[in-house]
Amino acid sequence: MSDQPNASLYAAREPIFPRRVSGKFRTLKWWIMAVTLAIYYLTPWIRWDRGPNLPDQAVLVDLAGRRFYFFWIEIWPHEFYFVAGLLIMAGLGLFLFTSALGRVWCGYTCPQTVWTDLFILVERWVEGDRNARVRLWNAKWDLHKLRLRLTKWVLWLLIAVATGGAWVFYFADAPTLMRDLFTLQAAPVAYTTVAILTATTFIFGGFMREQVCIYMCPWPRIQAAMMDNDTLTVAYRDWRGEPRGKHRKADGAENLGACIDCNACVNVCPMGIDIRDGQQMACITCALCIDACDEVMERTGQERGLIDYLALSDTPREMAGEKPRPIWQHVFRLRTIIYTALWALIGVGLVWALFIRSDIDLTVEPVRNPTYITLSDGAVRNVYNLRIRNLAADDREFRVLLSSDEILRIDLEDTGASSPNHVVVPANETRSVRAYVTARPDDTAAMADRTDLSLWIEDVITDARSGEATVFNGKDTQ
Repeated sequence: MSDQPNASLYAAREPIFPRRVSGKFRTLKWWIMAVTLAIYYLTPWIRWDRGPNLPDQAVLVDLAGRRFYFFWIEIWPHEFYFVAGLLIMAGLGLFLFTSALGRVWCGYTCPQTVWTDLFILVERWVEGDRNARVRLWNAKWDLHKLRLRLTKWVLWLLIAVATGGAWVFYFADAPTLMRDLFTLQAAPVAYTTVAILTATTFIFGGFMREQVCIYMCPWPRIQAAMMDNDTLTVAYRDWRGEPRGKHRKADGAENLGACIDCNACVNVCPMGIDIRDGQQMACITCALCIDACDEVMERTGQERGLIDYLALSDTPREMAGEKPRPIWQHVFRLRTIIYTALWALIGVGLVWALFIRSDIDLTVEPVRNPTYITLSDGAVRNVYNLRIRNLAADDREFRVLLSSDEILRIDLEDTGASSPNHVVVPANETRSVRAYVTARPDDTAAMADRTDLSLWIEDVITDARSGEATVFNGKDTQ
């Protein structure tokens, strides 16, 4: 047995100071960061008129009313399959983009990436670019260093508070909650949520950054199952860049590759890795190394693309001097086509379900304790709890009906309606009603084990109907 101690599975964090870089991928990341942050911060303030007695916030998760509002769409608790379908579509979309373009989600739109980019932008604005930040990190603590650090931390904290505050606005009327938060009248859970999200944003975006991606996020460990040799991902053309060398006028310089070993790709990487070492779990495919390398290649008069989006399956072709296959051949292949088809199928199904759903809904819950009741005249009665949902924007009156092959009578508890077996359900509410179904003493339903029946509700104005099948238990029930 070896006497050496077990190696630690955790590596101490080395501080990373990404250098500023410009290029098409950096510009794309700026635009995506601006759009995603704008959507996150501004969406709760968009108004949407749904009529009287309904919230006018376009996107709202109404936990008290057990409703989810998204512009003109209203999701009730019994329609959670819409949320489940959207989550499945999100998962399939992640599989699709990963199989086609690697970890583009991680590099461009993951919240951890977006807020880390924003925090690094603030850090660069306050403390300077990479070299200035390295010097500040190594400098002794003095008033200058303390002032810069406090300024940076205060700005980070303001961003973190805005982040936590924006989240709670999705769960209540934003203007009202904003006023209550500042007047200290909001519920304790609101302040607790803001505090937790403020702390996590401040710590994850400011101090843990790449550690969240490496140690906390499960996606780097399962992405390999989504990728293959045809996946386009950020990689280094080592057959073109090696051997590396900086001294281009020294003896043997003609044998050097295109890489001048300037470490520009390493200095701009927010994960602190060297893409020239090959595919790595820590790489989030942000492509900033491509921008940095292309800039160096242009300055040295060499062809761009030493670091680029490429597929491993194209390596033999490029080494032989041939052109790589077109991008569309990598993107449109069996795996991605299957993911796209599944994604589209679920999306079409959700849209279809959304458009065919009714404004009314009935749920029938038989009371089984006791299973049946024998009345004084010998008749047999079953009791059912009816839950009638009115998803419309106005009050509706319904008549409750029964259909069966046997003779049965239905009666309702007093509902306050003007007609027997009628019930009025307010707009956007659910009302519970108890129904009694009775079979005469000598009828088949009274003596049989079970009799199939259906209970229905019918809108007295529009004749719209909704029903649910159930059973009637007779005396022969065991």
